[in-house]
Amino acid sequence: MNGYDVIGDIHGHFDKLTALMKRMGYAPKGASFSAPQGRQAIFVGDLIDRGPEQVKVLTAVRAMVDAGDARVVMGNHEFNAIGYVSKDEHAANGEFLRPNRFDTPKSLKNRRQHAQFLAQVGEGSDAHQHWVSWFKTLPLYLHLGGIRVVHAWWDDALIKLVDLHYWDSTGSCISDQFLLNSFGREKTWKQARETLTTGIEHPLPAGEFVTDKEGNQHSNLRVAVWRHTSKMLREIAIIPGGDLTMAAELPVSGHLPLAEVSGPPILFGHYWFSGTPVLESPKVACLDWSAAAKGPLVAYRWDGESELHNDKLVAAG
Repeated sequence: MNGYDVIGDIHGHFDKLTALMKRMGYAPKGASFSAPQGRQAIFVGDLIDRGPEQVKVLTAVRAMVDAGDARVVMGNHEFNAIGYVSKDEHAANGEFLRPNRFDTPKSLKNRRQHAQFLAQVGEGSDAHQHWVSWFKTLPLYLHLGGIRVVHAWWDDALIKLVDLHYWDSTGSCISDQFLLNSFGREKTWKQARETLTTGIEHPLPAGEFVTDKEGNQHSNLRVAVWRHTSKMLREIAIIPGGDLTMAAELPVSGHLPLAEVSGPPILFGHYWFSGTPVLESPKVACLDWSAAAKGPLVAYRWDGESELHNDKLVAAG
């Protein structure tokens, strides 16, 4: 393999995927795409939810994986889709690992976030089960030698735990034990799932909160721990389209694991960045530039470099 094209969160926007693949020289192949000689696409997850053509995206990406033209890491939306249909064996009320059965605020939010996917595949249909079964085969990360790819954030210690417990006895499907424990039955396993698929969050002082783009209030703040020189919380806070008023004048806590990234670059999605796509640093690239809204779908074309360069970013849509 001569190079990898690492592609950000698609969220069912097949038009943007088609435009990006064309721009990078991927040829149409039926309902999918064929990679240029010596290249492979690496999708950072969040193929689903929100967008209008999720089945087309899944069909195209799955065909590329089957042909050896692509690989995919698990996004939080794929993991949530698994939890949405997996019964919580410890719940007396018959609830699922991702609650959606009752009219609690959490269940209502979960149903709302997943509604477009369920509508497009048909909730409870064979197609629904087919895609959830495929999601269970996706890894939580890829170490490709010269680059590391994950949906939200990389943590060496937690990845070692994943290596020990994530796969079932076949080595090709997420284990029932990891699935159950990572939704809250085992603290460290839950931390591994959350860090790799949703990033690191930091609690705000009692009574303070931030408001996200959908109007939801959060007492925890999602933070960019790779911005290691930051002194104020507002410099590392990530609340897409949200209100940072509560975090504006708070210093960075000494408990936050801010650290300069060394070793192979880390590429990820997840954070709904906006504006002109640009690297976070020569070792860090976020590739989610809000394709699910009005932003472009973004890729990084890696050709063996030990440090990333802005001119290797490609955007479409």
